[in-house]
Amino acid sequence: MFLFPLVGVIADCYPIEKRGAAFGKYFFGVFFGPLLGPIIGGFLIMSDLSWRATFWFCFALGLFIFTLVFFVLPETYRDNAKFDQQLPTVHPNNNSVSSSASTAETVDQPAEPKVTVESNEPGKITTESTATVYQEKPTNKDAAVPKKNINPIAPFLLLRHPFVFLAAFASGIAFGTMFAIETITPDLYEAHYGFNSWKTGLSYLGGGIGNLLGAILTSRISDRLLLRARKLRGGQEIKEDRLTINLWPAFFICMPFGTLLYGWTVERGFTVWAPIIGFGILNFGMNQIMTATSAYLVDAVHGKGASVTAAANLVRMVIACVLTIAANPMVAAIGPGYTCVFLACFCFMGASFMLILKLKGEKLRHWSGF
Repeated sequence: MFLFPLVGVIADCYPIEKRGAAFGKYFFGVFFGPLLGPIIGGFLIMSDLSWRATFWFCFALGLFIFTLVFFVLPETYRDNAKFDQQLPTVHPNNNSVSSSASTAETVDQPAEPKVTVESNEPGKITTESTATVYQEKPTNKDAAVPKKNINPIAPFLLLRHPFVFLAAFASGIAFGTMFAIETITPDLYEAHYGFNSWKTGLSYLGGGIGNLLGAILTSRISDRLLLRARKLRGGQEIKEDRLTINLWPAFFICMPFGTLLYGWTVERGFTVWAPIIGFGILNFGMNQIMTATSAYLVDAVHGKGASVTAAANLVRMVIACVLTIAANPMVAAIGPGYTCVFLACFCFMGASFMLILKLKGEKLRHWSGF
């Protein structure tokens, strides 16, 4: 429930050039939760509190988060039609004795109203910096405010645009692969390594470390690579610059390799550290993919960040649901090794969709009217 509005908060608070780092930190928290949850759940199940303790814990945590969001998180929505008037930029002169000695630059606005910056000494204007002042546009309180129709289906209609669907489907494959591996882990570790719930929960720390490293890498290089691509193009902005070069090794190498390393080391009876490392490599790539595609959709569908994220998450969750349901029966039928071969091939398909989006995304956006 909170995932979609929080993406809108990032879009409200961060410009395009800084959203990559913000999304990297955001998705670290999003994906660290499902990996930290089994550790806490395993501890609660193994304790004397019984299995019901896990549900009471989830209820208490959800209530705590809801209280924080409802009472503490400030409203970040910015009505551009109401707050986009920029007043003159004033360059005060320390040696002048009146406001007429200063120079003003007006950005697409008339010279009125005038802005005066006063010092503590009467009759003088003194400051060393340029002041750019914004004010709320005057509004007629008696004027009728147009009502906005609420259509809960409207966000999902964004999936009719090919570039939105491609980004959602590619990231959904990465997301679903991670959840499929997470689903088959408890039974496999119990059967092959004799793990109980507590030990299985601890094994998910490998994925958490992969997520942490992916978030750190993305937050450091995503915005830099975007600005570099824009600079090489002479300052021209293209939304597909958000699909940075680190995505290709993440999707074509890290995701398939981590998946295959996990599956075949479990099947061949290697030490448990091998599949833990494989799951960490998988999560390292998945975090980069989810961060980049989410930031890309928010940048490309301007003003509808929460809506397009909700639409993309519908696709992601459906794919994750299907793969999660199919994972354990596939392991029982063909073994973990060949199950992971299937998932690795699925990752290559998702990477191909991402490559199409990188090469043809601008044309697809223009065709869709964005």
